[in-house]
Amino acid sequence: MKAHKALKYIVLALVFALGLVLLLPKGGQEATRPRDWTEIASSDTLRATTEYNQQSYFASGDSVTGFHYELLQAFAHSHGLTASIVPEMSHEKRLEGLAEGRFDVVAYGIPTTTELRDSLAFTRPILLDKQILVQRRDTAPAGDSLFVGSLLELAGRTVHVVKGSPAILRIHNLEDEIGDTIYIKEMEQYGTEQLVALVAHGDIDYAICEEEIAASLADDLPQIDITTAIGFTQFYSWAVNKHSTALLDSLNTWLDSYLKTKECKSLYRKYGKHIP
Repeated sequence: MKAHKALKYIVLALVFALGLVLLLPKGGQEATRPRDWTEIASSDTLRATTEYNQQSYFASGDSVTGFHYELLQAFAHSHGLTASIVPEMSHEKRLEGLAEGRFDVVAYGIPTTTELRDSLAFTRPILLDKQILVQRRDTAPAGDSLFVGSLLELAGRTVHVVKGSPAILRIHNLEDEIGDTIYIKEMEQYGTEQLVALVAHGDIDYAICEEEIAASLADDLPQIDITTAIGFTQFYSWAVNKHSTALLDSLNTWLDSYLKTKECKSLYRKYGKHIP
């Protein structure tokens, strides 16, 4: 039964790829200049992107759930807007769409690092999270184990990440810290949940992802170990184009107010998250 539950995370990638075209708004692939608040408000539509997973944006039958989906809908509703949301597995493609003006906001948790601040404008923090190593539990005989008990043991090994993941920056820093090479395999066709499932079933040995997503899968995938952090707890935020200053102000003003409400606290409890 556990195996059948876990396989759904891999199948989701295939279903997502086949169904994405149906979710795209008309003209959603056309590159335009980045929009700011006045243009967004006059169009009545906020164009956003996020990752397709059970924690962020998840379609089941006629219903859609997900923390970032519900938070974005709350913002759009409060401003009389329609939220047009395009799920995109690749972090790199989400940022490309933002730069090209196809999306107004990346409604997904991105660590607010100094490197990323050079190219993105971040909202106030929305989440606290950290990047962790996903591997299988240590059940092999002595000498045959692939289990990594220390970050030093990642030297010479290959870790898998979502295409363009911010975790790549942390891995490169970790290489400097341990004085050795860690090989990185970027996966464009899979999202975070699918990478975790691939580790669980032995298709890959190591993946890097956010702790909260991995923890949400642990009950269905008891063979995974998620106890090894590769970084410290960080602020995670949404991102907008650096030219969309008025949009950023609108998002921050709303977040400052909304994060104090009972509705917001209920949303965070629903998805097991903490208000920063």
